[in-house]
Amino acid sequence: MTLQNLLVELFVEELPPKALRKLGDAFASVLAEQLKALGLATSESVVTAYASPRRLGAHISHVRQKADDKPVQQKLMPVSVGLDAAGQATPALLKRLQALGANVSDPAAAVAVLRRAPDGKAEALFYDSLQAGANLEVGLQKALEEAIAKLPIPKVMSYQLQTDCELPGWTSVNFVRPAHGLVALHGSTVVPVKVLGLKAGNSTHGHRFEAAVDPVVLRDADSYEAALETDGAVIASFARRKVEVARQLAAAAARLGGGVRPTEDDALLDEVTALVERPNVLVCEFETEFLDVPQECLILTMKANQKYFPLLDAAGKLTNRFLVVSNISPEDASAVISGNERVVRPRLADAKFFFDQDRKKTLASRVAGLDKVVYHNKLDSQGERVKRVRAIARSIGQQLGGDALAEQADQAALLAKSDLVTDMVGEFPELQGTMGRYYALNDGQPLDVADAIEDHYKPRFAGDSLPRNQTGVVVALADKLETLVGMFGIGNTPTGEKDPFALRRHGLGVIRMLVEKNLPLQFNELVNNAFAAFPPGMLQDAHTDVSIFLFERLKSYLKDGGYSSSEVDAALNAPGMSVWADIPRRLVAVRSFALLSEAPALAAANKRISNILKKALEVDPHVSEILLKEPAEIALHEAMKDVLPVANAQFTAGDYTASLQTLAALRAPVDAFFDGVMVNAEELDMRLNRQGLLKKLHLAMNQVADLSRLAA
Repeated sequence: MTLQNLLVELFVEELPPKALRKLGDAFASVLAEQLKALGLATSESVVTAYASPRRLGAHISHVRQKADDKPVQQKLMPVSVGLDAAGQATPALLKRLQALGANVSDPAAAVAVLRRAPDGKAEALFYDSLQAGANLEVGLQKALEEAIAKLPIPKVMSYQLQTDCELPGWTSVNFVRPAHGLVALHGSTVVPVKVLGLKAGNSTHGHRFEAAVDPVVLRDADSYEAALETDGAVIASFARRKVEVARQLAAAAARLGGGVRPTEDDALLDEVTALVERPNVLVCEFETEFLDVPQECLILTMKANQKYFPLLDAAGKLTNRFLVVSNISPEDASAVISGNERVVRPRLADAKFFFDQDRKKTLASRVAGLDKVVYHNKLDSQGERVKRVRAIARSIGQQLGGDALAEQADQAALLAKSDLVTDMVGEFPELQGTMGRYYALNDGQPLDVADAIEDHYKPRFAGDSLPRNQTGVVVALADKLETLVGMFGIGNTPTGEKDPFALRRHGLGVIRMLVEKNLPLQFNELVNNAFAAFPPGMLQDAHTDVSIFLFERLKSYLKDGGYSSSEVDAALNAPGMSVWADIPRRLVAVRSFALLSEAPALAAANKRISNILKKALEVDPHVSEILLKEPAEIALHEAMKDVLPVANAQFTAGDYTASLQTLAALRAPVDAFFDGVMVNAEELDMRLNRQGLLKKLHLAMNQVADLSRLAA
């Protein structure tokens, strides 16, 4: 059967720009999947998605007019149930055959076509038939309905359509936006499908203002993209349109010279691509006086409110020019340029006004205002929260840098949330922390304090940078620990995919700072101090829950870093391991040890020793040389006297890799010990002495990591 290409397009009113890319990809992929499932599309079929502000489309190659018939084998019932003693069909069998559409007017003939085959211990009756393949009209109708039903629509609209039946009336339709046209072409033939009250045809509409003809009549499925671009002034492909927007942005910036470049923002690029059908990039500018405002404010208002691309100079500083992606291409673009410049001016003026007004009050004077800002109805106000963060920050600062760091961290924690009650952050919440830094510098605060105010939110997302100075690290740790402890303490824990308070992100931030900043802090002590900052009775006892949560996040973080489960388990289960900054060095040591030829035998021996000691309960790691009788235990003890002091010294010096590699020398005497010595001797003093020998060995071997976790 001849294969032809298929084109389907839904022509609609302007689609939500932030969802357009997903809508287009989902529409095309589900449509193709359904056609493949029906046997209408082949393994060679190539799917091309189209998505513009007013259309969703898909081009699918190698589509059949009719799917191949396929044999169907159906198990009916056991022979003992379907046939009587004389081999005649029972009523149950005839009823089943009739339900399948088989001719049962002649029961003997109906039985004759059945197949008998083993089914476990018994025989069963099977009915073989040929299922007719779906034709394209029926299959596409089903696939189209499924594709529409599965669209990831952010918010459904309801609208009315006039019915086309004899009795006039209206019917309600639910879709992302009102749909006005449907195209379905198999080659050059219209496939007569219907959806959303629309009948398929071979024509669509182009650009609202710049189409050369309207409607755009399509010759066949393969002419769709070219016809829309030529006659409709529309680039139908989202991907092609995005590339074109990026090309024009770069070209416009290059024409200005001086190393000027547009801000990089892939989300904004996607959104702008979803707003235009034929992009035309224009250069605009604003008054230089607005550059006195922090550039983060100007960039945010231009991008978020106007969808403009601010231009930065070679040093990354904002210029007074910006790029607009227009949807029209007039011969004289001056009106479009001046219109956009006129629109952006009030936005920038607002930002300047907010900045000027905010600087009239110091951050310190705003702290009292936080008492009126609700943090959580069970955790009091932001003002009370600031007090808790300060207490935690002072404790951490004292441990890391004494009184000086504790005082500086306390000052930063006091001011860190004050910008929440400024006009600028009230208008642009995304600037919290950023504006706090500017206002702190304006107030004459030390640079470290100002930087810490901005950085205490870091890391804000996966891969984000960490605070740039120690004061920022202390306040960021305190802020995240207060959030984690507070939320766990009132029962607001993450469940499944739901994490409304971003506790997983906060947990990862704590882990990254402890590990990547190499902080010599006891993890359990951090959690305890965080709980101690809350008033008695405010929280449930959730120490264990917080510890388990962070421990699980730590394991995931380390595995994401390329370490295996066994390596991570070995490092994390070392006795007394509570300073997480040590973990990277322990993991490097474990991985190096695992490469040694002695590693498997020593890991297995370690596991064996662990099991022996568990059964022995309390064991004193003391060895009496007088009680050593067997040559193998004497040899092991002598080897330990030589090896353990060296390994322990290396461990104390922090050279974990060398410590484990030194212990590898004990493989031979350990193997000989287990081959020639009965640990659980009948004599009590000898048994305790041998257990003490193993305990001493076990403690030395597991200082860096629990090596038994490496055993197969």
